[in-house]
Amino acid sequence: MHTISKYTKFIPYLYFISVTIYFFTGINRSEGTSAYPILLFTIPFLWQLIKPNRKLNFSLGIVFVCLSSYLILAYISNLLQILSWSAASKQLIFYGGLLVAGNFIMSLWIVRNSIKKVF
Repeated sequence: MHTISKYTKFIPYLYFISVTIYFFTGINRSEGTSAYPILLFTIPFLWQLIKPNRKLNFSLGIVFVCLSSYLILAYISNLLQILSWSAASKQLIFYGGLLVAGNFIMSLWIVRNSIKKVF
C-alpha cells in the first residue's frame, strides 16, 4: 500500500501526457507531420516526472486550472443552450465535457501536490 501512495502523485502528469499523445495520434493521422508541435506540450510534464520542481509544478497547476475553468464556462453555456448545436456536435461536446472535468480534477491535484510539498 505504501508503494501505491508513493506513486499516486504522478497520476496527473501521466494523465496530461496521455491526453496529449491521444490528440497527437488523432491529428497525426489526418494532418501528418504538422502535428508534431503538439508533442511539445508533454515536455513540462515529463520534466516533472524526471526532475520535479515545485515552482514548475505550481505554475502548471494554476495554468491548467485557469484553462479548465474557461472550458467549464463554455460547457455550461452549452448546457444553458445559449447557442444551438447539431446532434453530432452535442455528442462531441459530451465527450469534451468529460475531458474538461478530468483536466480540472487533475489540475487541482497538481496544485494540491505543490501545496503539500510532495516533491
